Amino acid sequence: IRTWVFLPIFLINFLIGILRHYVSVLLSSQKKVDLEQIKDSQALIRARVLRENGKYLSKQAFFTRKNYFNNEKDGVLKLGSQKNTAPPNPMTDPSMMTEMVKGNMTSMVPMMVVGGWINWHFSGFVTTKVPFPLTLRFKPMLQRGIELQSLDASWVSSVSWYFLNVFGLRSIYSLVLGENNAADQSRVMQEQMSMQAGGMPPDSKQAFKAEWEALECTEYAWALANADNEMMNLVGHNPETMLYHQSKIE
Repeated sequence: IRTWVFLPIFLINFLIGILRHYVSVLLSSQKKVDLEQIKDSQALIRARVLRENGKYLSKQAFFTRKNYFNNEKDGVLKLGSQKNTAPPNPMTDPSMMTEMVKGNMTSMVPMMVVGGWINWHFSGFVTTKVPFPLTLRFKPMLQRGIELQSLDASWVSSVSWYFLNVFGLRSIYSLVLGENNAADQSRVMQEQMSMQAGGMPPDSKQAFKAEWEALECTEYAWALANADNEMMNLVGHNPETMLYHQSKIE
């Protein structure tokens, strides 16, 4: 069983993952970068950084930057909140639909085909046993294709061993192909689920408006007002502690 079932299933999963990675690299196309979207995102990031870390700036520097973002006439956030552009719909973008089809062709289709073939060819085999006892709740997960009530839950069937390899070879793929590889089936499925759950991207107009309101409500409080006194209290007024590693004052 080790030679004809256990190792072949492992090698099939590993080689198909390598092949899926290189096919995905060949089918991948360069994504178009929207300059206006990059400008908007960078403006929002700068405004958030100012709101969170403005306490370390001087009062004049903070209000100068705040006026640059929140000026009623030509502030960056104010102008961004007045845009009338509708949020883009990824479902109407042909390139986005093409990328989704390519992702399904290189991830879901091979997994279904190979899983069906392994279920047919290696059906009924018990491949390995986990080195610790398990409860009966693990039997449906680890013993797919084997309906034996008397079999211990620690044994793993061939079909379950295939699915364990599909989602458990991430470290080996990262070692062989690098971190950003297309062979990791679990990462590909997470990206597809996040893309479907995300739906339409957020409206930049609402993002600018929310950031403008947050920055407008931010009150300035200089965090370094008593920094010199606090440091002197920590160091102490003894000259021996104020000087780093110099010799003692005679």
